[in-house]
Amino acid sequence: MGEPVTVGKLTYTVLETEWQTEMGEGIEQRVPRHRFLLVRLSVANESRESSAAVPLLVLEDQAGRSYREETEVRGVANWLGLLRLVEPGATLRGVIVFDVPPAEYRLRVVSGGDLETESSALIGISFTLAPSPLPLPAPKPPGLE
Repeated sequence: MGEPVTVGKLTYTVLETEWQTEMGEGIEQRVPRHRFLLVRLSVANESRESSAAVPLLVLEDQAGRSYREETEVRGVANWLGLLRLVEPGATLRGVIVFDVPPAEYRLRVVSGGDLETESSALIGISFTLAPSPLPLPAPKPPGLE
């Protein structure tokens, strides 16, 4: 994570990950089957000549099971959306979402080419949960020191 990976004319960089137990608010709120894994990444088009489409991506677990990217995302800031086109020399930044059991994964990134010429690579996604803040001790009342 954090290291750029180039596949074809696209360079992917996973910037950070976050686990969530829900997405959206009110009637738009969704609860995952497992947990939502938000992956913030950038995708640069290294070509100076043509636009590049960034397809939906897939996570793979240690047992080889694949999990497709969520397509019905609500309430997630900077979601990349479904139609992703990166102009020549430009960089697309945003978040993609998966509904997966908490574990370590590999993100399969692809060149975005046609099926005969498409290439792919794997980016490791480690399993980390942000620590909860520790409660501060209550102050002692005056005179009880």
